[in-house]
Amino acid sequence: MTIKLHCFGESGNAYKAALALELSGLAWEPVFVDFFGGEGRSPEFRAKNVMGEAPVLEDGDFRLTQSGAIQQYIADQSGRLGGVGQDKYEVLRWVLWDNHKMSSQAGMTRFLMNFLPEDKRPQEVIGFMQGRLKGAYATLNAHLEGRDWIVGDSLTNADISNCGYLFYPEPFGFERTEWANIDHWLTNIEQTPGWKHPYDLMPGSPADRA
Repeated sequence: MTIKLHCFGESGNAYKAALALELSGLAWEPVFVDFFGGEGRSPEFRAKNVMGEAPVLEDGDFRLTQSGAIQQYIADQSGRLGGVGQDKYEVLRWVLWDNHKMSSQAGMTRFLMNFLPEDKRPQEVIGFMQGRLKGAYATLNAHLEGRDWIVGDSLTNADISNCGYLFYPEPFGFERTEWANIDHWLTNIEQTPGWKHPYDLMPGSPADRA
């Protein structure tokens, strides 16, 4: 049975789930969510996820939301990406760190800077969030010193979660060239067989709404 992932290209959290699926070997297909058209607020979508958010995974009668939980489901179903032995706890630790310290702040900053009308962008908030993000980048960059991957010697959900927003071209305060270890690590991810950019992996991009 083919897994369905309700997603849209602009969503870094949806990208985490989509990329995990793509690299897991599981059969899956994307289902476009017209988030910017208000689909997340529709009764039909709220019946799938009361939170009104993407991604939503459907595997037959089983339904799951939240990218970190979806990534764990993918690891359990495929036997890949979850870490070997006790490394699975370190993978989980970095997924949770990303969700709290990096992706949540990167997602908000990117939205404020790119998807709001220019005259409604709160510059003080954006500046504050970018400062917080620099602390997160510094933590990740330091951890990656001498490493190819966040945990162990191969790509895991820790890498997929933490890279979730870092491949997007829209500005939000991340300059890849400023962080040598992160740049090296992102190159490793890009060179992984099956890797795809978010706008190539999922339907929906800013160009579609231009």
